[in-house]
Amino acid sequence: MKFNQFFLLLLLLGFTASAQVKSEREFRIQKSQFPAASLEKAKPHLEGARRLRYYKEIDTGRVSYELKFKKARLHYSVEFSDTDELEDIEIRIKPVDIPQESWEAIGHHLSGSFPKHKVRKIQQQYRRASFESDAETFRNAFQNLLLPEIRYELIVHAKTAEGYRDYEITYDSEGNFIMMKKSLPPNHDHVLY
Repeated sequence: MKFNQFFLLLLLLGFTASAQVKSEREFRIQKSQFPAASLEKAKPHLEGARRLRYYKEIDTGRVSYELKFKKARLHYSVEFSDTDELEDIEIRIKPVDIPQESWEAIGHHLSGSFPKHKVRKIQQQYRRASFESDAETFRNAFQNLLLPEIRYELIVHAKTAEGYRDYEITYDSEGNFIMMKKSLPPNHDHVLY
C-alpha cells in the first residue's frame, strides 16, 4: 500500500515539473499578419518607435502577438492575446535600474537556488491585470514608473545537477520570488527584448 502511494506521489510530481516548462516559441510575422485591433490600441504609443517588429507567440496551445521596438533608448515589448486584449508591456533593463533592496533580494534567491548562474536578460513587466485600464498600463510603462505592481522577469543560465539550463524567473517589485520555469533553447528568429 505504501509503495502505491509513493509511486502516485512521484507520478504527480512528474506532472507538476513538466507543467513548469516554458515551451513558448516566437515567430516573426509581417505587419499584415498582426491583428489590426491590437495594432490600433498600440498605435498612439508607437510615435518615435524604431526597429518595430511583429511576432506571433505560441505557448502550449495559447497564441499571443507581440510588438517589439526601441523608443527613447529603451527596448519595449507589448503583448496582446489572440482576442486583442493587452496582456503586458515589458521594458528591458539592467540591474542598476532595480532598487538596491529588490536587487539584493533577487540576488539572494538566485544564489540560494543556483551555486553558479548568469543573468542573461532582465525585463521590467507591467501586467495589464495589475492596472485599471489599458491606458493606465501604457502610461505607467512608457513613463517607466517603479510601482508596487510591477514585476521583474529574468532569464537566467544556471548550473544544476543535470547540467546547464535556462530559466525564466519572475519576482515582484520588492524582489520576492513568484515563479520559475525551465526555458527551452531560444528561437533566434526574434529580437531579444
